[in-house]
Formats: sequence, C-alpha cells, structure tokens
Amino acid sequence: MKQQIIMKLLTVMAGLGIALGAVTTHASPEKDRQEFIKHYTAKFPNIKVEDYVYGALAFDADGRAQYDAIMEFPPFDSEIEKGRQMWETPFKNGKTYADCLPNGGKQIAGNYPMFDEAKGKVVTLHDAINQCRTANGEEAFKLNDMKTMGLLTAYMRTLSDGMMMNIKAETPRAMAAYEDGKKTFFSRKGQLNFACASCHVQNAGSRLRSELISPAVGHAVHWPVFRGGDNLVSLQNRYSGCFSQVRAVSPAVGSETMNNLEYFHSALSNGLPLKASVFRK
Repeated sequence: MKQQIIMKLLTVMAGLGIALGAVTTHASPEKDRQEFIKHYTAKFPNIKVEDYVYGALAFDADGRAQYDAIMEFPPFDSEIEKGRQMWETPFKNGKTYADCLPNGGKQIAGNYPMFDEAKGKVVTLHDAINQCRTANGEEAFKLNDMKTMGLLTAYMRTLSDGMMMNIKAETPRAMAAYEDGKKTFFSRKGQLNFACASCHVQNAGSRLRSELISPAVGHAVHWPVFRGGDNLVSLQNRYSGCFSQVRAVSPAVGSETMNNLEYFHSALSNGLPLKASVFRK
C-alpha cells in the first residue's frame, strides 16, 4: 500500500512544473503567493484561504473539531508559562529581551525571517533572540534546544498572536536569498526524489497513509507547535524531518539553506494571522 502511494505521488509530480510554472521562474513574493492561492482555490473551491492557517485541518472537519476542543484547555499551558518566565528574567546586566528587540518584542514575529542588508543574509526570529542574548553578555541558545530556544520562542510568539505575516524581499540580495529558498522548495531530493512542493502543493489535501497533506500557504504562521502533548517542534526541525522522510540528508538547522527556505516558505503566508502556541498531531 505504501509503495502504491509513493508511485502515485511520483506520477503526479511529473506535472508539477507545468501546473505551477509561473512560480518556478523569477517572480515577486506576492506573485508567487497569488499563484499558490490560485492553485489551491481551483482545487478546493469550498475552502477559504484564511482556513489554511489550520494546515491539514482545513480539509478535515472532524479533526478541526477535535483541535478546537483541545485548544479550549491546552495541555501545554505550563510549558508556555516556562517560556514567559524566561522572557521576563533579566540578564546578568539587568536588561531583558524587551530592551533589545523591536517594539519590546511585541507584534514583530510576523516580520521574521527578514533579510538583514548589513549582514547580507536572512535572519530568523531565533537569530534575533540569540543576537539579543550575546549583545547582553549571555551565551547564545542552541537552535535545536526546545527547552530553551523552543520555549522562549513559543512564548514570544504569543506576543504577536494575530499579527499578519509580513515577509519582505525588496532588494536584489534579499531576492537572491528568496530565490534560493524557492529553489530548495521545488528541488527534488533524496532516494524518493520528492520536493517540498510534491506533497504540499501538488498533493495538498491527499492522504499519505492515514495523514492528510497540508497546503504550503498557511504553514509558517503557527510554529513552533506542540505535537502529541507538550512535545515542542520548530519549523526547521520539521524541515529536517521532511528531508529524512524522503531519505535525504538534511541541511543543518540554522544554515543558509534552511534559513532561505524558511524565508521563501514564510512569504507564502503573507497576509494571514499568526496562530501562536498551537497543537498539531
């Protein structure tokens, strides 16, 4: 059964470049976003674009009802509280995260990742947090440490809950990084020869074994997420999992490849509201 599903996906993938040819050429982030939305709307005319913030739950009424019930009394509230305590604990010099992040850290998460012209590279929200720490004499957190960086980011995202995603790529160097992320998104990789787009564009709404495949639009608004209770997972951790599932070697979390992928991927959700601290299967 698994082999049949894989062969079906591989067959459908042959038409990917034709189905979304406008996306694979040099285009503005807004034009790319519109092409994705056009594709999904044609395929799922009864689903509202704003519902894509719920991922695969947009295709599953029963799953969405279960999600809503879980979110009434989230099982991970105590973990968010740990993040709040970290956020409010002063550094050794007496300053706090709010002192060195734009707008005191409120209503800014939707601007990340952003391209930093001075550094000549994409800066993620994790990078901004670590820059704040090192500027105040603290050690940088490990990007994969969900008990420090993960919990702090999960709480920090609550300060931007409902903010519209607002990723910008306006300069030549920013567009180069964006295009590099797009290339990664559409490039086939691994022994299964899949691209990110193979599942999350061409086969969004289909089932892979028992799981519905989510659309790329709306993906980036809710990370990090709690999976299976209080197991916190970041967006780039999830990328690593996808690389592994197609039997490819994953780039390192925080690498240029991963940051550029997140940059492109996040821009697809521009104009959709952030959904902080959510549950996913």
